[in-house]
Amino acid sequence: MDLVVASLQLEDGSFQGDQYGEIDSRFVFTAIQTLSLLDRLSLINTDKTVEWILRCKNFDGGFGLVPGAESHAAQIFVCVGTLSILNKLDLLSAEEKDTTCWWLAERQTKSGGLNGRPEKLPDVCYSWWVLSALAIFKRLDWIDGDKLRAFILAAQNEDDGGIADREGDEADVFHTIFGIAGLSLLGYEDLELIDPTYCLPAKMIPRIKNFNKSY
Repeated sequence: MDLVVASLQLEDGSFQGDQYGEIDSRFVFTAIQTLSLLDRLSLINTDKTVEWILRCKNFDGGFGLVPGAESHAAQIFVCVGTLSILNKLDLLSAEEKDTTCWWLAERQTKSGGLNGRPEKLPDVCYSWWVLSALAIFKRLDWIDGDKLRAFILAAQNEDDGGIADREGDEADVFHTIFGIAGLSLLGYEDLELIDPTYCLPAKMIPRIKNFNKSY
């Protein structure tokens, strides 16, 4: 698996999703996260990847799918997450981090929910995409956690379980996992602490790395 993932890196440091060549910052994060968990980052040129991720940064503090693309909350997570895994967050100045976090905080709507970009409806999945990056930068207090918590809980299906994108819609696995992950970052009751970079239980990260080093 590690060699397959590494083979998808392009000369500019980005990653294509498959043999057909589509490039996307989400593919970059997925590749970096995978190789990190397998302890195989040495197979790729991480410096080039960092350069490419920084080119995805926009003047408003957000990040896009590719350099020059519109800022989007999900792309902020994958780009910031990539820099976090590669220990390169220090390449962003304090002012740049604040600008990014300001853009993310602006995603909270009157309902308490978060959207992915300006003028869009709030959606439970952004409870992860937005909160994760804020947590990485230690800026969770920049949004109203109580209102967001209420928004997520209101999207539950009380009869069949699960969480929907917003109240009144059908629950699904995608929004359930990101709703629960968001609640974890907000410190909700007895939920396991989620690592904001990997979207895995925080206690699993050292265990996974140690496991892979035994091979």
